Amino acid sequence: MRVIKSKIQDFFLIRFKKNFDTRGEFYRNFSSDLKINKKFFNLKQINFSKNLKKGTLRGFHYQDLPLTENKIITVISGAIYNVTIDLRKKSKTFKKKIILNIDEKENFCIHVPAGCANAFLTLKDNTIVQYSMSEFFEKINQSKLKGFKYDDQMFDIKFPFKPKIISKKDRTYKDFTTQDFV
Repeated sequence: MRVIKSKIQDFFLIRFKKNFDTRGEFYRNFSSDLKINKKFFNLKQINFSKNLKKGTLRGFHYQDLPLTENKIITVISGAIYNVTIDLRKKSKTFKKKIILNIDEKENFCIHVPAGCANAFLTLKDNTIVQYSMSEFFEKINQSKLKGFKYDDQMFDIKFPFKPKIISKKDRTYKDFTTQDFV
């Protein structure tokens, strides 16, 4: 596995090698000796998101201090239009964004650092996304879970098409305000 820097501080592409034979393919998308920015990724939990329909939107989500979390996002099947925005006031890349099309054929996953908001729109039916998390998700901490509208004018995100399926929670988020920066 190889970790590659990007234009957002602490956001990395993690390249893995796919091996193919007559059975199909095999690859490792996580190892306990994986270092992100010279520190081991502290894996606490793995989550899956199965999205049945093209046009499903998830996000923008992030967690407030002190419960921020790092994520490694891998597309298992299907394809997504992924957007990450740096919300860390003290970051050198504050307010910058990275937009990537990621599909099951890619040989990389992404590391989204704590303090960044993330959203994705599915580009295919039956898209499955795996999240490797550095913190546990706890219902008690619901007040620290934050989000904002996918079409917030502050960030001027141009999704490839209008989302068709959005959760009630994501639909009712307000616009982002400058007080919301981590």
